[in-house]
Amino acid sequence: MWPARALPYMLFALCAMLVAYRYYSAFIAAKIFALDPAAPTPAHRLNDGQNYHPTKKWVLFGHHFAAIAGAGPLIGPVLAAQFGFLPGLLWIVVGVCLAGAVHDFVVLCSSVRRDGKSLAEIARTEVSPLTGAVAMVAILFVVVIALAGLGMVVVNALAESPWGTFTIAMSIPLALFMALWMYRLRPGRIAEASAIGVAGLLIAVVVGGNLEGTALGAALTLSKGQILFAMAAYGLIASVLPVWLLLCPRDYLSSYLKIGTIGALVLSVLLVNPTLHAPAISAFVAGGGPLVKGKVFPFVFITIACGAISGFHALVSSGTTPKMLDKEPEARIIGFGGMLMEGLVGVCALLCAASLEQGDYYGINAPQALAQLGLTDEHLQLMAQAVGEATLKGRTGGGVSLALGMTQIFSGLPGLAALARYAYHFCVMFEALFVLTTIDTGTRVGRFLLQELAGRVYAPAGRPDWVPGAIGASAIIVGGWTAFIQTGSVSTIWPMFGIANQLLAVIALSVGTAVILNMGHRRYAWVTLAPLLFLAGVTLTAGVESINGTFLPLAATKPMQGYLDAALTAALMLAVVIILADSARRWVRVARAQPARAQPA
Repeated sequence: MWPARALPYMLFALCAMLVAYRYYSAFIAAKIFALDPAAPTPAHRLNDGQNYHPTKKWVLFGHHFAAIAGAGPLIGPVLAAQFGFLPGLLWIVVGVCLAGAVHDFVVLCSSVRRDGKSLAEIARTEVSPLTGAVAMVAILFVVVIALAGLGMVVVNALAESPWGTFTIAMSIPLALFMALWMYRLRPGRIAEASAIGVAGLLIAVVVGGNLEGTALGAALTLSKGQILFAMAAYGLIASVLPVWLLLCPRDYLSSYLKIGTIGALVLSVLLVNPTLHAPAISAFVAGGGPLVKGKVFPFVFITIACGAISGFHALVSSGTTPKMLDKEPEARIIGFGGMLMEGLVGVCALLCAASLEQGDYYGINAPQALAQLGLTDEHLQLMAQAVGEATLKGRTGGGVSLALGMTQIFSGLPGLAALARYAYHFCVMFEALFVLTTIDTGTRVGRFLLQELAGRVYAPAGRPDWVPGAIGASAIIVGGWTAFIQTGSVSTIWPMFGIANQLLAVIALSVGTAVILNMGHRRYAWVTLAPLLFLAGVTLTAGVESINGTFLPLAATKPMQGYLDAALTAALMLAVVIILADSARRWVRVARAQPARAQPA
């Protein structure tokens, strides 16, 4: 009989992650990369004030964490709670310690040692031009579908919500002011800028709660289409502006809210020790559930996605972050530590979902299944009144159920039950802020990749500081993920996002394995090779089952969308198989060669 309270599971996760950081990350830093504090990083050697810019460790940690921690660690575990809380919890904790954090750390170190080059460019030089070309195309597709999956959550959360829209909008001028304060008005005074930014954000949260019935509140009550347009405009602008002016300070400001909220949630779980109403293992582990149609194996691994390992992180670790790293050893706390923090977010999200009454959980995410499951939504109606919402029923996608679970846990603390309305809307805003910081960085990373590709045809287009190329590439990326959001839904975009995201992690781990072998560390290749083999097996299996069980059946009612989703997923799987085969050929050749090729400076 598994414990029905959250406390032992939270302690298990915290202890495992602390041990992984203390010992495993130190092993990789010392034995494989020999990180040197005196070695000049690309941020110093190539400083252009635009994309390459030395950044203080904790500011960069804030940017990196904000960029990688999107909707995945929040929404995936909520949906995977359908299988029961135990499968997802084990995958998050074991996966993040042995696979996800390793993946992010190895890619970041590899990019720093190669002038901040992208994953595709590293693949080209470390494996072969074939792998580099195929990886470039695959990565561009994954960027677009990942941003669509993440952006869809923001659209659903902020539509008709002036409170959340106002708070998110205010984070932009606050970030601009912080940048001017840190780099122009009071250079180096990070603490002062941080205090101003955090205070401003808290004021925005309070003010936003009083907009209902006002002219400003009416103006900020936007439809899904209007939210999507505003988000696309923001993504385009943030992708082009200098990284120090908006992207980095906004992510840094957001990280205070993100980490602060997660810290408060962890502490609340330890103090409140909420009851877990979800079973440890549900009847849906064999398939047939109303949220995730497939079996727990392999679908728990792609549904949770970012909480345990995420290929999207490789794009950040070889995109903006390596261009801003001040000293090599700081890659350990930023790469490995940042991913462990995201794993903790996933654990919190899973425990929040599991703490909901089952009628509430399925009433929000699958109301059509309530009668079939013998559940009612009466308690959900009472919760809707408590948080000031007309209804919570049928608001799918995981975001609302997560916010409600967080609100229930916070309400268990003395004196906070009366503030449930504020707590709920704060949690909704917290989720939206999580995702938007991924949208801006993801669009910028996609822009870098597209410009690298365009530069092979027209040289000026490959320069990140060439404004026409930057604007054009950003517009193409934004147009791609906007189109997916307009035509897709949670049931179609999320499975494709999960598969694409994990297959990108397979690509990154295969490139990381090549890097380790090329450095002459054949005996340490298992660090990336072991998670690679496991992830490749489960994700390719999930891809085949999704095509047969989700996308092709969808074609019966929506032919264009169903066949397109199936074709794109199959094409990505084929690209990954090609990369794996080509990488294996390279691994064998390098492993047999004596001596191994020296590590690049």
